[in-house]
Amino acid sequence: MINCGERVARVVSEVLAPAVLVAGLLLAVGWHAGETPGVSRWWGLPGAIFAAVIPLGYVLHGVRTGRLTDHHIPDRAARRVPLLFGMASLTAGLMLLVLLGAPREVLALLVAGGAGLVVFALVTHWWKMSIHAGVAAGALATMTAIHGPVALLATPLVVLGGWARVRLTAHTPAQVVVGALAGATVAGTIFPALR
Repeated sequence: MINCGERVARVVSEVLAPAVLVAGLLLAVGWHAGETPGVSRWWGLPGAIFAAVIPLGYVLHGVRTGRLTDHHIPDRAARRVPLLFGMASLTAGLMLLVLLGAPREVLALLVAGGAGLVVFALVTHWWKMSIHAGVAAGALATMTAIHGPVALLATPLVVLGGWARVRLTAHTPAQVVVGALAGATVAGTIFPALR
């Protein structure tokens, strides 16, 4: 029987899932980067499709066909191909958005996200870092670069997401902390440098 704490952890883990945060962050950054109301505010949408929707679709297809056991990919060794697919999809989206003249902030976010995927793919070869924590902390670092210290008010959400992954025994506390540090470091350096 699932207790209340585990039920809450499952909901938190879904709401703060990497694909959800990546899509939301790209939409928010695209909205912020658009110069005029209307179409120019939606630059994050194609980025979200290539960086979150298509990779998640690949993972869900893997679950349906039995190649993957769960959309959170608990098996470290099974993460390699989905991470590489995610990098390829993100790169295709980045190239398309460069050709279309997307705002610099959207492009910077995609580059930072791609760099984060590279880091996580490399580390995943040996160890299972928390991608949930990495994306959450990276999103916080990005929003802090855009909106300043007021964005740090969202820090409890990063902690809550980390708690959920540990509570569900998906990760150890060390995997969550290192994932968060990696995500914050990559996004917190690359995004501000390129925006």
